[in-house]
Amino acid sequence: MKAYLLIALLFTATALNAQNLNDLLASESTDGPQPVEALFKATRVINGHSVKQLKKGELDIRISHRFGRVNSGPYEFFGLDQSNIHLSAEYGLLDKLMVGVGRGTYEKTVDAFARYNIANQQSGNGAFPVTISYLSTIETIGLKWSDQTRTNYFSSRLSFTQQLLIARKFSNLSVQLMPTYVHRNLVPSVMDQNDLLAMGVAGRFKLTNRLAVTGEYYYVLRPIPQRTSTKFYNPLSLGFDIETGGHVFQIVLTNSQGMREGGFIGKTNGSWLNGDIHIGFNISRVFTLHSKRKK
Repeated sequence: MKAYLLIALLFTATALNAQNLNDLLASESTDGPQPVEALFKATRVINGHSVKQLKKGELDIRISHRFGRVNSGPYEFFGLDQSNIHLSAEYGLLDKLMVGVGRGTYEKTVDAFARYNIANQQSGNGAFPVTISYLSTIETIGLKWSDQTRTNYFSSRLSFTQQLLIARKFSNLSVQLMPTYVHRNLVPSVMDQNDLLAMGVAGRFKLTNRLAVTGEYYYVLRPIPQRTSTKFYNPLSLGFDIETGGHVFQIVLTNSQGMREGGFIGKTNGSWLNGDIHIGFNISRVFTLHSKRKK
């Protein structure tokens, strides 16, 4: 009888110790700040960057396509007879630093960027409330000079973008702000601005584990009324994300032909109200080229 009682006491003590240990581990895991993941599923919301960061050794191959304007009518098959394409490769040098290069048919643009992750949103006690990244880009226009007789400089082809990405996830909704500065070395006339300031806002609403609705809008600060000979509009884009394994497929509606900051922020000349809408898509495929070795 004493032996049974001793065994029962040992089991009870062991169970109590295990329960106390589990409670301690649970409190440590929930009380401390925990990272918030998957604010966005791709490195682009639609045209502009998102705070989605490639990890070290990850390679993202992207294909972006924009057709002509829907209001071009049946003769142009509602824009499907025309197209612009952009190909790019992006790579995670570090967990917090990614770079990319690309080539687009729009103005025969070649572009490159670097993006650094400053901070990540967290949950729990003492958590940091938002994810912050800093983006720096350079673009060069590859079109032939319209006037071959004058002295043309390569630097005149260049434009630069500096952008801060600030995002927060609220359950199924992610919201992002993008204060932006664009500098263009050469503009068509003295009426155009070399420097542009813009404020972007973007969002993603998760419908299911594989489906989401996205949108982005950039308000570009320009003189009112505009002094330029061509009327420009603020870029507005709507999208539908479909995640299929390692691919993210985005169906796009936008009033912009350009797919990089120097194009869609500074040169959007289509209006949604006039039907100047481009149907398009983005395809993203991420490959892991380098994985951390397990110790």
